[in-house]
Amino acid sequence: MDLDLAQVRAFVLAAEELHFGHAAEELSISQQALSKRIARLESTLGRRLLDRGGQGVRLTEAGQRFLEPARQALAAADLAVAAVLNVHRPLRIDVWGHLYAPMRTLAQVATGEPRLELGHGRDLPSVIAALLHGDIDAAFGRVHAPLPGGLTHRLVRLEPVDAILSADHPLANAPAIRPAQLRDGVLWAPGALHRLDFLRRFAESFGVRERAEGSNLGLDHFLADLAVDTRRFGLLPADVPLPPRPAIRSVPLVGPTPLYAWSLLWRGNGGHPLLDALVSAFVAEAERNRWLEYDPVRDWLPERHPAPSATS
Repeated sequence: MDLDLAQVRAFVLAAEELHFGHAAEELSISQQALSKRIARLESTLGRRLLDRGGQGVRLTEAGQRFLEPARQALAAADLAVAAVLNVHRPLRIDVWGHLYAPMRTLAQVATGEPRLELGHGRDLPSVIAALLHGDIDAAFGRVHAPLPGGLTHRLVRLEPVDAILSADHPLANAPAIRPAQLRDGVLWAPGALHRLDFLRRFAESFGVRERAEGSNLGLDHFLADLAVDTRRFGLLPADVPLPPRPAIRSVPLVGPTPLYAWSLLWRGNGGHPLLDALVSAFVAEAERNRWLEYDPVRDWLPERHPAPSATS
């Protein structure tokens, strides 16, 4: 069975927008033309994919099964065209977890080739959507389940995390802190905790019951909010450069040491011709700097079964 990719693209956009008018506008065609493309696709497949009723557009069971493979088919087609017409364009990559400064690692790896074009990812869900739509070629940040099918990730760095405290915090002058010692403190989160998987799991694992949430307005704002409350603490990778600020202390965490896991994420059906070079550069840098050292007795990862050298 041969599929018409124009029909598949019309279905995918209608399924994502759940609005025929918006999908038609995105494709620069009329709603009637959009409806005809989807109807022809449904006729080819012998299944109804979308229902339109009084409550708007919704996916049928067949449409739900078809949506993800359809996205992957479109992404593969876009890559095939790009490979022929645009082989010299930079590799497009998004980063997320901006407060934790992912560009520190990416800049250390991506010197010279491959040429990179940086995107504007906000969080893991938005980056995943961009990958599946073919808007970017790869992504870099902390990956956690569940991930949709068709994506591959490789763990490339495990970074120790420090406690960030007000200078007036009772533990501010300690040479090191055990996570259990923070149990009665207030975890300061730059966003809703249910969206910040690493911080949420840290709080659950070490019994931190009190949490305070704010907006992610950048590192300076994050540190300023910590400085005014002697019960609050934050978590940042040890390598994040902190601006000189006498009201703030950064103290190593030990027994165990939490590790923040950075991963490279890409579509599993192939991609930009420079992607292999980027993966190889990460692997070489990780070996050179011993980025993947992990001792389950000494260290803590939120994942139940960490496998630093594995890919999935």
